[in-house]
Formats: sequence, C-alpha cells, structure tokens
Amino acid sequence: MKAIRRFTVRPVLPEPLRPLSDLARNLRWSWHAETRELFQSVDPDGWRAAGCDPVRLLGSVPAARLAELARDRRFLRRLSAAADDLDDYLHGRRWYQQHQGASDGELPAAVAYFSPEFGITAALPQYSGGLGILAGDHLKAASDLGLPLIGVGLLYRHGYFRQSLSRDGWQQEHYPLLDPNEMPLSLLRQENGSPVRVSLALPGGRRLHAHVWVARVGRVPLLMLDSDVEDNGPCERDVTDRLYGGGSEHRLLQEMLLGIGGVRAVRAYCALTGHPDPEVFHTNEGHAGFLGLERIRELSEEGLEFDAALEAVRAGTVFTTHTPVPAGIDRFDRELVARHFGDGAELPGVDVERVLQLGMETYPGGEPNLFNMAVMGLRLAQRANGVSTLHGAVSREMFAGLWPGFDPEEVPITSITNGVHAPTWVAPEVFRLGSRKIGAQRAEDALSVGGSQRWDSVADIADSEIWELRRELRDQLVTEVRTRLRASWRQRGAGSAELGWIDGVLDPDILTIGFARRVPSYKRLTLMLRDRDRLMEMLLHPTRPVQIVVAGKAHPADDGGKRLVRELVRFADDPRVRHRIVFLPDYGMGMAQKLYPGCDVWLNNPLRPLEACGTSGMKAALNGCLNLSVLDGWWDEWYEPDFGWAIPTADGPTTDEDRRDDLEAAALYELIEQRVAPRFYDRGASGLPERWIEMVRRTLANLGPKVLAGRMVREYVERLYTPAALAHRSLDGRTAAELAAWKGRVRAAWPRVTVDHVEVDEANGIAELGATLGLRVRVTLGDLSPDDVEVQAVAGRVDAADRLRDPQTVPLKPAGGPDQQGRWTYEGPLTLERTGPFGYTVRILPTHRLLATGADLGLVALPTEATGEGAGVLMR
Repeated sequence: MKAIRRFTVRPVLPEPLRPLSDLARNLRWSWHAETRELFQSVDPDGWRAAGCDPVRLLGSVPAARLAELARDRRFLRRLSAAADDLDDYLHGRRWYQQHQGASDGELPAAVAYFSPEFGITAALPQYSGGLGILAGDHLKAASDLGLPLIGVGLLYRHGYFRQSLSRDGWQQEHYPLLDPNEMPLSLLRQENGSPVRVSLALPGGRRLHAHVWVARVGRVPLLMLDSDVEDNGPCERDVTDRLYGGGSEHRLLQEMLLGIGGVRAVRAYCALTGHPDPEVFHTNEGHAGFLGLERIRELSEEGLEFDAALEAVRAGTVFTTHTPVPAGIDRFDRELVARHFGDGAELPGVDVERVLQLGMETYPGGEPNLFNMAVMGLRLAQRANGVSTLHGAVSREMFAGLWPGFDPEEVPITSITNGVHAPTWVAPEVFRLGSRKIGAQRAEDALSVGGSQRWDSVADIADSEIWELRRELRDQLVTEVRTRLRASWRQRGAGSAELGWIDGVLDPDILTIGFARRVPSYKRLTLMLRDRDRLMEMLLHPTRPVQIVVAGKAHPADDGGKRLVRELVRFADDPRVRHRIVFLPDYGMGMAQKLYPGCDVWLNNPLRPLEACGTSGMKAALNGCLNLSVLDGWWDEWYEPDFGWAIPTADGPTTDEDRRDDLEAAALYELIEQRVAPRFYDRGASGLPERWIEMVRRTLANLGPKVLAGRMVREYVERLYTPAALAHRSLDGRTAAELAAWKGRVRAAWPRVTVDHVEVDEANGIAELGATLGLRVRVTLGDLSPDDVEVQAVAGRVDAADRLRDPQTVPLKPAGGPDQQGRWTYEGPLTLERTGPFGYTVRILPTHRLLATGADLGLVALPTEATGEGAGVLMR
C-alpha cells in the first residue's frame, strides 16, 4: 500500500543532547573529523545506514539510545567540547578579520556568490561535477578564512541523477525525490513565522514563486531557492525539479530565478538577520548573469538612468568563466528572452532592447539571434577571470571579439587558478600522520589557511611511514571497490552465485591508477582503450601489473557520452581483466573521498586546451597520489617532474582527431610501461620504492600548498573582491551618472579620433641597446580633450609577421595644440631596452580614473597606412 502523503517527523532530543541538533544543522561536520566521529559514536550501524548524514542519523536513533546517551557523562563531555569548538569557529577572529585591509575598511563588508550548483556534501546532493564541487569548496574555504560571504543557488528536488548500469553496460538515470526536511536545511521565515517568498513575473500574468532554504556551511549561509510551492502552477512548480534538466525555456526560468530571485533572496536574508549587504556580487559562470539586471532595476527605482545603474552594477561585479569552449555556454533564442522581460513580464522598468543588447553576440562570427549568458556576464562585470593561467589565455582568445582592436593578451580577463578544500578531501589517515609531526592545530591550519612552512615538515616523515600509509589507503580502496562493484552487479541483474570473482578484484599491492570525472567527449574516457591488446598486457604484466579504477557520469541527453561509458564497461566486464580494471557507477563525493587517497596515480587525458582547470588531480595530490596528465588546466601551470608525469600531446594544427588520439594513447602507454610502473616497483636497499616515496613527499610538501582553496579564496579577496568593493563605493548615484555620461560622450566622439602622424628623432641614427628615440605624434581628438584620452607608444620584440610580442606601453605627454586643423601634439622618449628585432606603434585609448583598464570600453585608435613615416618602424 502506498502513502498518499509523505512528511518527516523530527526527533525530540533530550535537553542534554540539544547541541547535537546545532552540530547536525551546520555542514561544518562534513569537513570536521571530530564532529563526524562524535555522531558515529551515537550509533555506528545507524551512521553507516544513514550515509554518514547526521540529520538522517538523529531521525533514526531509538529513544532508548538517546536517553542512554543523555546519561553518559563521557559522551556529554565530548558533545560539550564539540559544541564549544563550533562556537569558537563561528565567532572567532580568522584570516579575514586579521587581514591588513580589515582595519582600514578596504575589505568588502560582504560578498554574494552565485552558482547553479554546490557540492558541499553527499548529504546535500545539489551538484553534477567540477563546477559544483568548486563552488562548495569556495564556500568552505571562505568560511575557514572568515570571509563574510553569502552563497546563492537553487534547491533541486531531484538533484542530479543517480547512475546505474543495465546488464549490457548502458547508463541508466534515476531521480530520487529529495525532501528538504530530511536534509541539513532550514526554511527562511519572516518574523511572524511565515516562509519568505520570492516572486518573479512571467508572461501572460503568471507568477513564479519560490521559498528560500538556508544551509549553514560553517560561517557561510547558502540560500537555495525552491519553486516547489503550492501557489505555483504545475510548470512553475517544476522549475527547480532537476539540475541541468528541461528545454530552453525551462533553463531560462531556472537562470532567471537564480539571478533575479537570488538577489531578492539575499535582500530578504540580510534584512531579517542583520547580515551586511553585499558590496560585491560574484557570478560563478554565466547561469546567474541575470543578477546584474535585478540590481539595475533596484537602482532604477532609486532614480538612476539605465546607463548610470549599469556602471554602478559593473563596478561591484566579478564574473568567472569556467568553460574553454563556446559550446559549453548557455545561449537562448533572442525572442524567448525578449518575451520574459519588459511590460507584462519581469523587470518592467527596464528597456527590453537594453537587456537584449547585453547578451548579443555583436562580434565577428557571432549569432545575431542568440542571447549569450557568458557575454552578458562579461558586459555586466568590471572584473572577470578564468580558472587557470592557460584557461585565462584561452578565454581572452575566445572572447576577444568583445574588445575589438586589442590583442588577446590585453583582453581584460585575468586568471585565478582553482583550488580544493583540503579538510574535505584529505583522508583522515593522511591528516593524522601530519598531526603527529606538527600537532593537530598546525596541521588543521596548513589544510585550511595554507602556508608552505607548515607543509615542509613532510620532509621529516620516514619512508616507511609514508609507504605504510599508501598501502593502508590502497587497501581501503580495494574494500570500497569490491563493495560498490557487488552492489552494481546486483543492480544489473546478477545473482550472488555469479559474483564470487569480485572477492579477487584489485590487489592492495599493485600499482593503482584512478580516472574519474564527467564524461563529455573532450575528456576522452576511452583513450586508454585505443590499443586494447597493449592495455591488457599492462594489466596482466607478470612482474609490473597495473590496475585501474574508473568512474564517471554522462549527461542524460548525451548519448555519445553514454556510448563511451558502455565501451569502457564492456571492456571491464571481460573475465580476463575484470579483476584489474573496474567501472564504478554513480560517481559522487562519497566515492571520490575514497578514490583519491587510494590511488597511486591520477590519470587525466583531455584534449588540450579544453580542460579549464581539472581539480580532481589536486585532490589526489593532497593525499600523496602522483599525477599522470596532459599539460592542460592547472597541470600546465604547476607540473614538475617531482610531482608526476606529463603526457605528450599532438595538438598541431594539421593533426586530425583520430591520429591525435592514436599518438597520445601511445605516449600514455609508453609512460606507464617505461617510467611509471618501473618507478613504483623498483625497490631500494630498504626494500621500499624510495624514488617513488620521494615523489610522494615532494608532491605533498611543494604542490600541496599551491592547490588549496584557501590560497584561491585569498587571491579572490586581494585581487578581485577588494578592488571591486572599492570601485563600488566610488560610484554613488552622482558619480555613476557622470561616468555613464562620459562614456556616452566618448563613444559618440570616437569615430573622429585618429593618429595622424608619427615622427621619430634618432639621436645618433643607430638603433642600439640603451639608445633613446624621441617620438612626436600628432592626433585628432574631435570633440574630446587630452583629459579624456591617453596616447601611448607600444613597443617590444616583433615576430616574423611584425607582430609585437610581450609589448610594453609608454604614455606620451601633450606638448601642444590644438593647431589650426584641430590636431594635438604628443611627445615622449622610447628607450630601446631589448636587443634583436624590435618595433613600436602608437595608439590612443580612453582614460578615466574610474575605469578598471584602458580596454574597458573596447575602443582604440591606431595608425593607418596613411599615417606619416615612423609609425610601426622596425629595427632589426
């Protein structure tokens, strides 16, 4: 018999145990081992059955056991200590409060961080892959550092899908219904107890309502909007049904709710709780880009014109792009977007055409009828970044059309390389080994705050201890794999009598390679299968065998990705090798926390440069796992031979895709056969693989501090959040209007701004190192004055095509004008500081004290063929 209604009855804890509820409702337990151990001691079997989720655990503990614990003085002392520790963590001074900028008020009062997904813990399954895990790690690191940040996302009632396999290896998706009352969430309520409700206007007089759930991520509140509200119609109620589900209009409504509704949720939360209003809004990918439109609407209601409101919004907005391929960006039909804005829909006070212009692909090769969320994100943000050094360069190239006339190197998109939250991803066994050497508190600080001096102590750990730890972690992985593999085969229809072979799957003494990630084609799940006979030889080698653990999900709509999964699964099902290679379905945080520590080598073989960052290898490295990867994402930036191996790539312009895969697969096989496996199995005089252990030690000591999310968030604070907060404060209504008017005047006048003539005075007629050229430039500024522009000499080495490489700019000074033709003269010295082929040119840029960069307006005036001699002179 099936129930017609489902609801959750929450337990009533005895008074002495009430602190357990606070501990369970703050997700700090997900990265705080002592708190998890406390909950495990409540009921070890129940803890495992609850999936290590304290809220579910407390809902299942018998009343008799709770009464027993309420009388257990030892347990109560541990509970009191845990509660006091959480209180100290929540209210104590941390890095942010002690930062140099805190005392002089430079740091932001608060930051709002928007993302379509957040991977905090398996108990809150609201993530699909790396973007969500990165967002979760960002929140946790912000909490550890004391950054006053508010996370904003959506609450998906079905989360992302759960993955299983059919008998023949085809991916199957399941969408379990999630009850917020069974998760570590609380409903945001008004002072009268009624739920806070955020509403959006939709075409046809409809409304989209959402409640706001709050997850406590340490010190950071995460606001999650939920459209499963009774007053909604069926379509509106399903807006937050699934992560990355539905068609274009469904996705558009999700992103409107995230951006527009998210800002309204932040305003309600701050008003109710007294939390400081954010000065900086950070858009994690383009999905939340509509938040800028809502903030423009707010300022318009205060009396600002659209252009002035746009400038004020841009000043305090940070945009992070995560995709290196245009196909990974959300793009909507122009008419679909137009229908959802303006009169009779959302933001009626904002001109629809102005909204559409923000997302239009107005650059060469762009689609005029599509609305691009990343383009809007960049136009609404004064500061933008990619997520690794290489990805920053790829992003500047990809979006260069938004800044015509500028070389990609000058496109104002910087980079901050991602990091991972070590307390979440470092195995307890690794942490305990570090604690024995430097103390628990210093070890905790090393993981959360960072600092290379704390990691140097790894050098004092004996080889035998490191190798014993690696063997223990490998053994735990073997047990985990067998358990999951048996469960998977039962789901595939196998009976217990068929599964005896699983007891022999993997060996804790064999070199173990891990590969786990989403399964888009560019990540090349099946590259290892290019030469199956050669792979089989490696797996079954008599003295240097290899074993491989693979996991990953294909998007439900990606049949190509599903075929890759089936291809890998069918190979792993082969009785000849199934004890040495396994595919584990339903990859998620719980599996990952066993997989990263248990592997000896982490494999990553994407098509370069399509991996924006790729943080799974960072998590593996923090556990002493070595990387074997294509030089892409973060590995391109921080690879050293001490940390692992670089897979050579064949990414030349004339190499076809199949040929490239063949070449790179062969290089991968050769690395494993000739370098990786021998390094693992070769033993020194002590009977240990001393060279391997030294690589593990160097990975922990030297790479560990770099890959931390704490380092990443500190960079965001210092390089992006603080400048954005200062820019935000500098633009009140009056200055924003002045800046908008100035930009309008400059844009109108710019077609008449020209470089007319360039003269060079060579003192001795010889271009030699240290010589100085005197430049004299005549320019026409039209309706502008010298206060509106900067005239620059741009000089540096040149390549064979006479393009400037790594140029430096030298501002020239006004020396007279205007003359009878209205021209101004600029002069300045140009010192020849480099030998070899050298060149220069001259350009004019708009300049204003409130511009973040000279490229901000995308306007530049350059010499033409008709410009007088000297323009672009080359000296060889």
